[in-house]
Amino acid sequence: MSRPPLDEPPAIQEDGPARGPAQMEADFRDLIATVQAPHLRALLDAVFGADAPAWRAFRVAPAAKRYHQAYRHGLLEHTLSVAQAVSAASATFSGIDRDVAVCGALLHDVGKLEAYTGDELPIDLTDAGKLQGEIALGYYRVRRLIEDLPDFPGDAAAAVLHIILSHHGALEHGSPVVPCTREATLVHMMDNLGGRLGSFDRLEKELPDGSRWSAYDRALGGGAYFAARAA
Repeated sequence: MSRPPLDEPPAIQEDGPARGPAQMEADFRDLIATVQAPHLRALLDAVFGADAPAWRAFRVAPAAKRYHQAYRHGLLEHTLSVAQAVSAASATFSGIDRDVAVCGALLHDVGKLEAYTGDELPIDLTDAGKLQGEIALGYYRVRRLIEDLPDFPGDAAAAVLHIILSHHGALEHGSPVVPCTREATLVHMMDNLGGRLGSFDRLEKELPDGSRWSAYDRALGGGAYFAARAA
């Protein structure tokens, strides 16, 4: 039986992002346009260009199996929010190469395209996701693209690939290395923040009427409190 195209409404979660996909895509492209380094722009265009093979899948992919943005367009929503936060913070903290940080933020979760099923219910890890993990899959995808771009600077390649490899922040959380640069540290922190706040969104949607406290949540390490909810 043939599957419907990914651009058609899917038979997966009814849940979805607060912003529409067209607005998120416009904001995503506006952010890419702020990256000034030609080699980094070329890399981003190779992944996210309107005609790039990965873009159609990226636009509709979920961000996770369960904990945050586990719905259609979730990966676009999560990546955009992390990259926008990185962009804003780059103007506040000194010593950060904004182009590298924003590029790394936009690419940090690209391995999820191969790690998760994107058009089936329930969302699950693919064989590649289970065997290799989303960080390794993202690293090799981006490294192959860098190798195909002529005269890509080695220091920029190392900086971006380090962000991808270290964005989970700790060895016990799946990163093969810990963040060792300002840019990698910033992306990790904003990625962690985005994921945790996404868990609050998920828990609030699941909260029974009349409740202010969620049950214990593994992602947060406790319950979530929603003071504005009617008791």
